[in-house]
Amino acid sequence: MRTTRPETVPTGRSVSRGPNLIRIGVWTALAAGPLALAVAFLTPRTTAAQAAPAPSVQGAARPAADPAGAAAMFVDLWLRADAANPDNAIGTAVRAMAPEAELPKRTGEQKEKPAGVRVVALRTAFAPGGAWTVVVAAVTDRTEPASSPGSTAVPVPAARYFAVSGTGGENGGPLAIEGSPAEVAAPETAKAPASRFTHTVAADGPLATTLGEFVRAYLAGGQSAGLDRYLSPGVQVTPPGASAYTKVDVEDVTADAEQTAGDAAPADGTRARVRVRVVGEDRAGTRWPLVYRVEVTARAGRWEVSTLETGVGTPTASPAVSPSPAATATVSGGAR
Repeated sequence: MRTTRPETVPTGRSVSRGPNLIRIGVWTALAAGPLALAVAFLTPRTTAAQAAPAPSVQGAARPAADPAGAAAMFVDLWLRADAANPDNAIGTAVRAMAPEAELPKRTGEQKEKPAGVRVVALRTAFAPGGAWTVVVAAVTDRTEPASSPGSTAVPVPAARYFAVSGTGGENGGPLAIEGSPAEVAAPETAKAPASRFTHTVAADGPLATTLGEFVRAYLAGGQSAGLDRYLSPGVQVTPPGASAYTKVDVEDVTADAEQTAGDAAPADGTRARVRVRVVGEDRAGTRWPLVYRVEVTARAGRWEVSTLETGVGTPTASPAVSPSPAATATVSGGAR
């Protein structure tokens, strides 16, 4: 007696008919011949895998290799090259980077000793098709004697600017520089915003006293341990020991808020942002005007440095730890 295959199992769960239909299709194809068997295996399954989404590209494609370094190196070599000696090491290096570049032709003293230069890439502009242009600044150490009254001689600029154009660099590939650089005007600079430090801090008040002592200790070239007395708990500052100053004069201290300009001892946890203008004198007697932006926090009735900035938004000290509410003493001066 032939036993038929049930469509359901005793638990009542439905059994997929897919495998049964496939078996029936295969046996039917075998009976119909090899061609039908091939058709049976090539018939798509009812279950389809979901295709992975194609990666999306956001923004314009840019070369993987940054051309700024190559452009700066090229300008450095080109400024020291001489068309009269194109096969020396410098001329060969220039042609290796830009075979179509023409070299400067020197005369007089510049032929014997070219002016030394220091170059730095300022900005890079990318164009469609893999093209790019880098603006490079070159600072020269060449000096000119003072011109006589009424002279029309043009003084040598302290900095010259060159645009280097090229292509390539996609996917880490090689860069191609398209000939000699072009001398251009200095890049336009944005107008500086108005200073937010508009509130004068009393020179003999606790805030100015603390900051004056802190800056003098910071610029004295000593160890950072000597600065701990001016810092909030947990803050660490490393002084610039390589440029020690023998004398530091505080020009003025200004704050970004009126409440920090008074002489009264601040409440614990009070914060303020302050600008300190100083003049440091080095061992050679040269006076250097310097500007520091500092964030201070009040603790135990005194101001402590919680952040020292090299520029706006560039902290060099660790974030201040939350001040302890317990005040052990009230100090009207700066250091403890």
